Amino acid sequence: MDQQTPEGALSWRLSSHPITLLWFLAFRISSLLVYLLGILFTDNFVLIFIITILLLAADFYYLKNIAGRRLVGLRWWNEVHPETGDSHWVFESSDPSVKVISATDRRFFWLALYSQPLLWVALAFVAVLKLEPIWLTLVAIALSLTITNTLAFSRCDKFGQASNLAGSAMLGGGMARSVAGGMLGRFFS
Repeated sequence: MDQQTPEGALSWRLSSHPITLLWFLAFRISSLLVYLLGILFTDNFVLIFIITILLLAADFYYLKNIAGRRLVGLRWWNEVHPETGDSHWVFESSDPSVKVISATDRRFFWLALYSQPLLWVALAFVAVLKLEPIWLTLVAIALSLTITNTLAFSRCDKFGQASNLAGSAMLGGGMARSVAGGMLGRFFS
């Protein structure tokens, strides 16, 4: 690491996984750019719709299955109970004592994760101001995919922090153990 560059600086060169980070950012930025350039410079809605949906799907998959795990050690998925049909989300976070997460990766990940839904909301306003409501269908799909990942990774991060609290409480006294167990039980029920 360079002496003048602080740890956690927004430079992809400081990343522990630079290729993963670059692909993560490429999918996030490309879907926004294709949509924006499409709404501003072309009338071919179908082509822009298809390309943007493919980029959003690739972003959703890559973030959920690859980037989240490699950059910040978080993973989530949805399970359906076969007999009852009940659906529940499963959150997983890596053990901080085993996997050290780069501050740069963490900053890039959370900044990109939270900024993309905000940018899609801004693009919704652009579509409304241009009086093109058909473009709002694409924005609605983009928002549903990006908000799902954002909420899931936020819950996953909170679960990781809660399980670390519970783990340290287990090592402590019985009072701390019962308080942590009660809090976790209410949080996930």
